[in-house]
Amino acid sequence: MKHLTKNTKEFVESSTESQRISSCRYPKWIGYSQATKIVNRMEELMTYPKSTRMTNLLLVGESNNGKTAILNKFNQKYEASFDSKTGSVINPVIMVQAPPEPDERRFYNAILEHIFAPYKTSEKLDLRYLRVKKMLIELQTKILIIDEIHHVLAGTPTKQRKFLNVIKHLSNDLQIPIICAGTMLAFNVIQSDQQLANRFEPRVLPKWSNDLEFKRLLVSFEALIPLRKESMLAENSMVIKLLAMSDGLIGEVARILELCSIQAIKSGEEKITKEILLNIDYISPQDRKKRYFA
Repeated sequence: MKHLTKNTKEFVESSTESQRISSCRYPKWIGYSQATKIVNRMEELMTYPKSTRMTNLLLVGESNNGKTAILNKFNQKYEASFDSKTGSVINPVIMVQAPPEPDERRFYNAILEHIFAPYKTSEKLDLRYLRVKKMLIELQTKILIIDEIHHVLAGTPTKQRKFLNVIKHLSNDLQIPIICAGTMLAFNVIQSDQQLANRFEPRVLPKWSNDLEFKRLLVSFEALIPLRKESMLAENSMVIKLLAMSDGLIGEVARILELCSIQAIKSGEEKITKEILLNIDYISPQDRKKRYFA
């Protein structure tokens, strides 16, 4: 089992079939080069000195192509902790999802709920903003992450501008970097406000293609999948098939490999074969669209 990492090999040797199947379903973090660069950039933003014009980050990519996984990986490193010396809670990174439509009140509520702060529905917006600001200062928050920022486009142009002003205002008042993430529509959201466009540094997660980077990704996945035999996922015919099925999206690749690895364990094959790839219960993104519009 040389194809496995040391920890995965030990897990395979000591686990039952059902335990290995359960393991296949857990998300796996693969630190591919683009993801590592983005995480490193976010680390740099943590130490930026305060100013009235903070550098912000905009992470853009197709749905299910790893944006949220990168944000979660970074966020998990800076979870809230208790400082026994001061008797206070510190939460250096706060990550929330943009509301389904550009609604200032719901946005503040999302932040308050994340930090377990109570709020009254009758509380005025300006007071709620001041409370959010005060609490983030007390928590020593250094970065605010807003995922699914493209939801802003669900509102009228007036609501969109108002919501973007809220983001701008927060950044100015707190003097902390803000990281936004979303689909390619997110780029249009930020570009619609010239001041925000100048402050947000865009980072794009493109679809995967048949290159060395994708083959390295597959090798990394294979090293974490609890199968006794080597699947040779980086072999060219397997690469081509995986790319076609997944539409070049890392989330789809992960789902395909999850289904294949479970089937490989149940069948006793103990490796992912082309036959297993062709027979899993999976519908590609392209076929989903065809069925929807049919």
